[in-house]
Amino acid sequence: MKLGDSLVLTVNDVMTESVIATEVNESVKNAAREMAKFGISSLLVFSEEGLKGILTERDIITRVVCAGLDPSDIRVGDVMSEPVIVVAPGTPLERAVELMLLHHIKKLPILAHNDDEYNVCGILSLMDVARLHPDLVNTMKSLIEVDMNSPEAGFYVS
Repeated sequence: MKLGDSLVLTVNDVMTESVIATEVNESVKNAAREMAKFGISSLLVFSEEGLKGILTERDIITRVVCAGLDPSDIRVGDVMSEPVIVVAPGTPLERAVELMLLHHIKKLPILAHNDDEYNVCGILSLMDVARLHPDLVNTMKSLIEVDMNSPEAGFYVS
């Protein structure tokens, strides 16, 4: 948090530090079990090179279940969302929320720069923001619904 003429919240002030991840070669079935085990809706996806994407419940539903594929046979790397959009811990919270709405995403991995490398230090979700500012929930919901109901979105929210 920065003190000055106004109080500015950063991603670091709101993010969840514990992050659950999986590997690109893991089966979607095992990844879904991990999500259920921890009560989460997404997993960060890594390879030897680092962060590669994010696997969400929506990815599993639209790219595996609705396609009639067997989650035991499908690899996470084949259905994850990529490229992954990330922010630094010091990013103003308002900017992070703008990015989430602009890119139609609910989660942002947080990468910190240490010793010439980047490491995941947390994740920011729209729910983290909603817990901080409950009054923003209806505003965010309205913005998301307006955007989702546009013809470009390809589906409609009832």
